Amino acid sequence: MKAAFRPCIDLHGGKVKQIVGGTLNTAVGEDDLRTNFVSEKNPAYFAELYKRDGLFGGHVIKLGAGNDEAALEALRAYPGGLQLGGGVNADNAKGFLDAGASQVIVTSFVFSGGEFHEENLRKLLSAVGKEHIVLDLSCRKSADGRYMVVTDRWKNFTTMELNGETLERFAGCCSEFLVHAVDVEGKCSGIDETLLGILANSSPLKCVYAGGIASYEDIALIENAGMGKVDYTIGSALDIFGGTLKYEEVIKRQ
Repeated sequence: MKAAFRPCIDLHGGKVKQIVGGTLNTAVGEDDLRTNFVSEKNPAYFAELYKRDGLFGGHVIKLGAGNDEAALEALRAYPGGLQLGGGVNADNAKGFLDAGASQVIVTSFVFSGGEFHEENLRKLLSAVGKEHIVLDLSCRKSADGRYMVVTDRWKNFTTMELNGETLERFAGCCSEFLVHAVDVEGKCSGIDETLLGILANSSPLKCVYAGGIASYEDIALIENAGMGKVDYTIGSALDIFGGTLKYEEVIKRQ
């Protein structure tokens, strides 16, 4: 099975943006925010583009408050074709699905205060079923070199290490995993090959890798080393987001 390109629509302050991982604070306009790209086009434009090109399983991510209407705009433009993440919980998940999301992406509802909350995951499972859940296990390297799941806009470390045991543990609770390599996210400096290896060798489910893709060689590496188990998303490096990789060339690989 070949690796597939999963498109993205990242929303911040109601606009489509590409942001350097780990610099996003809780408020729009924080001084430490590093933004690679702000689009003049609305979310529906990108959703319609992905629909036109038959790209499925991309994600719309709400980065903070003020993005609900922008997210709904994207979902309305491509119903059933996009996943939705950002502020998802057991109470609102079904509403996002009813609005057109194919799945909901969840992190902070399940991992909060640095800990895993099994009861919240069970509530979400009861509300929408595992087939509609994508578990976000985005991670950063800790001081001792372990990949630790991070939450709250990738600012806070949890006690959950991303490894084979964790992937096996959660495989029965979701349809797939989304994993941003936060240390290289938005930097266009190359992928995290070690993290890619963990996903390819240890995950019993399909994974979507994001972070650092800067060249067609990076894509080829994911296609080969991912062993068909790892799809990929590209943000800042794509020309539609101000980068140098041609969107049309990327979709030709599908």
